[in-house]
Amino acid sequence: MPESHSPKVFLNFPVADLDRSAAFYAAIGFRPEPNFTDETAAALSFGDRLFVMLLTHDKWKTFTTKDIPDANRSAQVMVALSLPDRVAVDAMVEAADAHGGTADVNPAQEHDFMYGRDFADPDGHIWEPHWLDESACGDAK
Repeated sequence: MPESHSPKVFLNFPVADLDRSAAFYAAIGFRPEPNFTDETAAALSFGDRLFVMLLTHDKWKTFTTKDIPDANRSAQVMVALSLPDRVAVDAMVEAADAHGGTADVNPAQEHDFMYGRDFADPDGHIWEPHWLDESACGDAK
């Protein structure tokens, strides 16, 4: 892949209530993308490279024949999101908790070089906002 191409990431989530989920993600800092939103799906972006596609269960089923698991009962993935500092981490988790999500569904991670918390969205999908001191990564960053 050419170095000039920086890939975009699209995360697709099945949601029980599209309006509720779209409002939740907007409340925690995602920007609605109306060109990719209709009565079956809502697109929201976080920065220029990360997009969340919220899909009604009926729409989700057009992409896969697999069952939609209850994310409140099982975890398949936890999405880690790098933020600029601890204050931003706490602000996102607190906004999630105030707008229908659940804060701190797992223990917080606090180390000298890293701080992270997590939350579940209204459908149980887990996000892990974190701050990382990149100087601690050396050449791995």
